Amino acid sequence: MKRILTLTLALLLGCMLHAQDFQCQVSVNAHQVTGGSNTQKYNDLQQKLYQFVHDRKWCQYNLKMNERIECALQINLTKVSGDVFEGTMTILLQRPVYKASYKTTLINFQDKNIQFTYAEGDPLEYADGQNLSQFTSLIAYYLNLFLAVEFDSFSMNGGAPYFTKMQSIVNFNQSAREKGWSVADGGQNNRYWIMENFTNGTYSKLHDFYYQYHRLGLDVMSESPDAGRAVILESLKLLQQVSQQRSNLAIVKVIAATKCDEIVNIFKEGMPSEKTQVINIMKQIDPTNSSRYDAINTATK
Repeated sequence: MKRILTLTLALLLGCMLHAQDFQCQVSVNAHQVTGGSNTQKYNDLQQKLYQFVHDRKWCQYNLKMNERIECALQINLTKVSGDVFEGTMTILLQRPVYKASYKTTLINFQDKNIQFTYAEGDPLEYADGQNLSQFTSLIAYYLNLFLAVEFDSFSMNGGAPYFTKMQSIVNFNQSAREKGWSVADGGQNNRYWIMENFTNGTYSKLHDFYYQYHRLGLDVMSESPDAGRAVILESLKLLQQVSQQRSNLAIVKVIAATKCDEIVNIFKEGMPSEKTQVINIMKQIDPTNSSRYDAINTATK
């Protein structure tokens, strides 16, 4: 009997470990909330969020330990009224670069308008194709975004199933009272528009960009920096084409802000003709940070 119990516990533990798809840092910060010193409810939410992300199976593949998606969800609460929470959430996704000692950031931005209801002790429930909770829908949306972009960076259109799930979550939240899910909420910089940009066939070159930039460009630079840099330049031309199709696309602005410093560092080592092209491309795509791209012409030691 003892042997059977031991085996059962081992199998259960193995299943729990096997289910993990993410290596995700989660935090709930209530420093801006009046009365935020009462930390029990926020600690409870943070713990439940961690378990929600890590104890469920989100990915259709069985990822090995070193393949888990590296990301962060940082919630900064600004207002709490009873069980109603409001604030912002920072979204961060990284992945290793092949044969390199550093990680590249795939997505880094802030959702500036999150709203949800949570009562201390409530379970976090979620099921595909249902809207059981505004909070779990919000988190599931971003976890699927992480999976989608990660897999896009490794294989052509590899993230398609997860972009479809994002679209389903958005559709189920069209009648939600909480902001960020519809066309009219917050201009073009909300969850609806990020989903729309990725799933609109007109902007299909976004997926080509992610694959070419990362798998065909960045991942080969340790062995062939000139070849990798040339591919990255071509990928930026794809992003430029998307930007020219429609100005101020939400996801183009997110990508440019995420990749700005990395692009500068990559092309500091480039040929003069590459530097000129990249500076022109990025200043057109990302005029807000136009002056930062001039650093590409800074001599490296």
